[in-house]
Amino acid sequence: MPHPSSSLEANGSNALIAALRGFRGALFAASLISGVINLLALTGSFYMLQVYDRVLSSHSVPTLVALSVLAAVLFVFQGILDVLRNQASGRAAVLFDRRITPFVQAFVVRQPLLGLSIARAQQPIRDVDAIRSFLASGGPVAFLDLPWMPLYLVFVFLLHPLLGLVCFGGMVVLVTLTFLTERMSKTVAAAAARFDGMRRAVADANARNAEALTAMGFAGRAAARFEEINHQFLVLHTSASDVIATLTGISKVLRFILQAGILGLGAFLTVRGEVTAGAIIAASIAASRALAPVEQAIAHWRGFIAARQSYVRLVGALAAMPGARRPLPLPAPSLSLALQNVTVMIPGTQRTVISNLSLEMRCGQALAIIGPSAAGKSSLARAITGVWPVVRGCVRLDGAEFDRWSPEDLGSHLGYVPQDVSLFEGTIADNIARLEDEKDSTAIVAAAKAAGIHDMILGLPDGYETNVGPDGSALSAGQRQRIALARALFRDPFLVVLDEPNSNLDADGELALAGAITGIRNRGGIAIIIAHRPSALAAVDQVAVINAGQLTAFGPKDEVLKTVLRQQVRAVPQSMS
Repeated sequence: MPHPSSSLEANGSNALIAALRGFRGALFAASLISGVINLLALTGSFYMLQVYDRVLSSHSVPTLVALSVLAAVLFVFQGILDVLRNQASGRAAVLFDRRITPFVQAFVVRQPLLGLSIARAQQPIRDVDAIRSFLASGGPVAFLDLPWMPLYLVFVFLLHPLLGLVCFGGMVVLVTLTFLTERMSKTVAAAAARFDGMRRAVADANARNAEALTAMGFAGRAAARFEEINHQFLVLHTSASDVIATLTGISKVLRFILQAGILGLGAFLTVRGEVTAGAIIAASIAASRALAPVEQAIAHWRGFIAARQSYVRLVGALAAMPGARRPLPLPAPSLSLALQNVTVMIPGTQRTVISNLSLEMRCGQALAIIGPSAAGKSSLARAITGVWPVVRGCVRLDGAEFDRWSPEDLGSHLGYVPQDVSLFEGTIADNIARLEDEKDSTAIVAAAKAAGIHDMILGLPDGYETNVGPDGSALSAGQRQRIALARALFRDPFLVVLDEPNSNLDADGELALAGAITGIRNRGGIAIIIAHRPSALAAVDQVAVINAGQLTAFGPKDEVLKTVLRQQVRAVPQSMS
């Protein structure tokens, strides 16, 4: 089976439509099965009609036995078809999930990089869950049974027109209730969904800031903030539930009244000699069966509303996903990195953090990017690695822009240690190997040795099979940073970008970092280091100075550092004056 990322041939919204369109044949087959089931559902009415009108009048036990055996066979066949239909509904839900999840996951991974909160970015996953849950519930079955309601109505009309009119009146009332359910629950359900997203965002923020909340004693205020939003959600959720519950209860009462009314009217017509006794029971059973799909549809209406809103959100969210394509594979880069007039904005804003920046590096070079805080250094690192889009200009490897490679191919040529290191829950080997299914032990150990952590890993209780815990919480900050460095060096990528890779390192770690940078240069790669601490400059030969998003100096390390030092010396008298 091909990897999902290799099969994304269209954008996300087209994939969603295609995923649902692919069920047309299954829907047609399910409709035919529903038709057979509904025809077989008349078995009870015909059975009672024959028993009361033929068996009781003829006192024929063989006829009763024959009718009972036939009815039992038909009921069993109906039950088998019903089970198959429900199982098919559940499997269709799973198939839908499998078809659309690769696109949704690609969206979820990308959106936080474009300024969306993690909780909001994960909304499409919840939307897929809502659609899958509805497909796997009894809701679709009820909707498939709705078109067969006239079948029972015709049957009751054939027994007697007055009985048919009463049944038709009940159907009209229940269908009206269905539309009322739609109108009364739609707005409330949408508002509840909005507050649900808000409370998830607050809960996510509280979880990510748990240490600060606990240490500084404002966890109670954070919890109160969540409770305020959660209260609004619960009020709206309760209102929506009340609407559904009330209308469901009304529909049940109306169905009971209708059944009793048909029995009473049937008895009256029997007394007048217009229908037989068997017709009374048959009409009651048929009327009950005719109205059951409406009652079931109302009961599942909340799931239907949630699934419909989820579908609309998914279409809107995934429509922005660009169509995936597989460019012609290019040779692995081995010569140069060039930034040409690069301008970068913070995703989701109009704030420019890098403006018209150009520089070029050759294989075997290492560049340290320095500058004051908030100068745009980390933003530049994100642009160089393709994490953030370049608004103007371009980034090229061996003369080719990044979009000339597929994401998978480009990623194999890049190594990156972000400023905030986070590891995947799993083993150290899993993290170094970038979650490869078939781990190459030789490449893993080589990356660990290049990062200078092979001996450290062997000293852990389970070595490379040590589980790092959620976000790497089982390890120290320095250990996480060094494992992230090994991950960046896995399979010797040509370009390695390290954003403050020594912020949590001790002296041994800094020596290992310098050795890793030297190793990159010696094998003909390019290393870029975002640096605040001078020790990170030991193994580099080039330095770039960024200030307020502008490249103010770039060149050999010694020359640039002398220039920066002279500028600082000149600035001292001015500041004193």
